[in-house]
Amino acid sequence: WSCYDAHRIAPSPVVHVRGLCESVVEADLVEALEKFGTICYVMMMPFKRQALVEFDGLESADKCVTCGANEAVYIAGQQAFFNYSTSKRITRPTNSDDPSSGNKVLLLSIQNPLYPITTDVLYTVCNPIGNVLRIVIFKRNGIQAMFTFETVQNAQKAKAALNGADIYAGCCTLKIEYARPTRLNVIRNDNDSWDYTKPYLVRREQGKGRQRQAILGEHPSSFSDNGYGSHCPLLPLPGKSRYKRSSHEVPEVVAYPLPQASSYISHSSSSVAMVSGLHPSKMNCTRVFNLFCLYGNIEKVKFMKSVPGTALVEMGDEYAVDRAITHLNSIKVFSKRLSVCVSKQHAVIPSQVFELEDGTSSYKDFAMTRNNRFTSAGQASKNIIQPPSCVLHFYNVPPCVTEEELQRLCTEHDVPGFIKYKVFDAKPCSKTISGLLEFDSKTHAVEVLTVLNHYQIRIPNGSNPYTLKLCFSTSSHL
Repeated sequence: WSCYDAHRIAPSPVVHVRGLCESVVEADLVEALEKFGTICYVMMMPFKRQALVEFDGLESADKCVTCGANEAVYIAGQQAFFNYSTSKRITRPTNSDDPSSGNKVLLLSIQNPLYPITTDVLYTVCNPIGNVLRIVIFKRNGIQAMFTFETVQNAQKAKAALNGADIYAGCCTLKIEYARPTRLNVIRNDNDSWDYTKPYLVRREQGKGRQRQAILGEHPSSFSDNGYGSHCPLLPLPGKSRYKRSSHEVPEVVAYPLPQASSYISHSSSSVAMVSGLHPSKMNCTRVFNLFCLYGNIEKVKFMKSVPGTALVEMGDEYAVDRAITHLNSIKVFSKRLSVCVSKQHAVIPSQVFELEDGTSSYKDFAMTRNNRFTSAGQASKNIIQPPSCVLHFYNVPPCVTEEELQRLCTEHDVPGFIKYKVFDAKPCSKTISGLLEFDSKTHAVEVLTVLNHYQIRIPNGSNPYTLKLCFSTSSHL
């Protein structure tokens, strides 16, 4: 039987795709499904992990649905499911087939922003493809930016060429769509906004000038001093790329150096995140640390007495805050949805310390803890920056600990148990084991990590306890 037979939906050139992973972009769908026929348009529904794909004809759509019903079709490494859509055509935000009625403003979402994103970086990426007039970067829901191009054709060309591409290898992936506003207003020229038609808007800090050469120098520079490891900074745009939809010349590779970290110091940035929506009795400073330490070093955590359920988290730098916002904003923990944003504070001051509902202090300094995971370049390079998933990777566990004991640990701490367990083969001389734990949902995995990350496992006749380490796995299922 097929999806069509089961649901009796009339065949349509538009296919409804379900079961997508959270990090999927339009380009992944095009890459996986273009073998069935020419794709006219893709509309993502990211919060539902679904998408609509419009083919050029009914025959192509039928191939896609039939193939998906008979065999596994993978998109970005995860099996997807297909059915006909009730729509015969996807409604476009603007009529991209008619340049005169289109929008010159694009909305860019930067996924997995491992490195700093500024106006200079985005201008360097986009301007060679079409003249950029204005850029505004904002950080309410992860890192996003709006661009005004000189012409509608420039905007269309940039969207076609760059959507789904990585600014740096393996990270800072661009997700591009048309913006609702048709005009951008820029009030100052700095790292977060720039009007290239009004150079007089520049505001210099005393003793500091805006020097583009310091950001885009002649030689690649490493982020090793900041503990981010070394990555090759390439934006791949192959000549026969699926992103290239026009006859215009597009450079095969845009390569430019990683910017010096010192060039990005800005008075408007902050290394402090404000986290609201914290459960009043189940969240404390240590549990906030357990969750946020996956995205950068944690210096201090302070709950605010005047705003219940809200905490300030001072991290190692503003880029750690960016990563935390990208991956943790809007997730659910203990039935409450977190809101993570950049704080106006530039440091956490231990004032108005009080007792939380669980009896612990409202303030804790983590600067000297050995559980921070970005303290050196070597240590930081081992971290895989991942969004929350329903699979946890565990490591640094003594070999004598069994699956049943880990399950009992979850029960004792009143957190959900895992449904699948996998232990990796260890070397005979290894003093620890590692493996994967799969949970019923992403929320369950987040809660277990929040409570049990860095739990001290003591073994009989052992001198020092083992620190259980948890992080989100790249696997979506076991």
